[in-house]
Amino acid sequence: MSQNIKEWMKDIIFAVAIGVIIIQFIKPTIVQGHSMMPTLNENDYIFLSKQSYVFEEPKYGDIVVFHSDLKTADGKEKMLVKRIVGLPGDVISITDGVVFRNGQPLNEPFTLEQYTSTIMSEVTVPEDSLFVMGDNRQGSIDSRDPDVGCIGQSRLVGKAFLRLYPFDKIGLLK
Repeated sequence: MSQNIKEWMKDIIFAVAIGVIIIQFIKPTIVQGHSMMPTLNENDYIFLSKQSYVFEEPKYGDIVVFHSDLKTADGKEKMLVKRIVGLPGDVISITDGVVFRNGQPLNEPFTLEQYTSTIMSEVTVPEDSLFVMGDNRQGSIDSRDPDVGCIGQSRLVGKAFLRLYPFDKIGLLK
């Protein structure tokens, strides 16, 4: 083998190894739907950290993508993107348009409208589960819906941490 071919082979193997490592830690995802407006819009291209919750616990306000029992129009499993509102043991309720966690009203400046139209009596978040809601409360199927409910942490795909597209909104997600 010539020296040139050996160099090419080494570069290709190195590139494949780097690609495999990146795929283990990061998952690119395209947002479908309007449930996270105004934070995320349909067709936003985001990156998920697949390993975030190996090193830390989920936190209030994290934006997560998870497997749901809902199906797409063509019968495939639907993955949802939502914000964590409740952690295990929390008591979540909604009264007069306000979301309460453990009896305290939440300050949620990131929501599309500062009003949550649902009325929901107290729900206690089970162990190893999360209560999640979209930022567009009037247009979100989330933990308020019995078809979604509290989601098991094992269903998490990852934590959204970066928006790559549209280019004028590139940046870290908080």
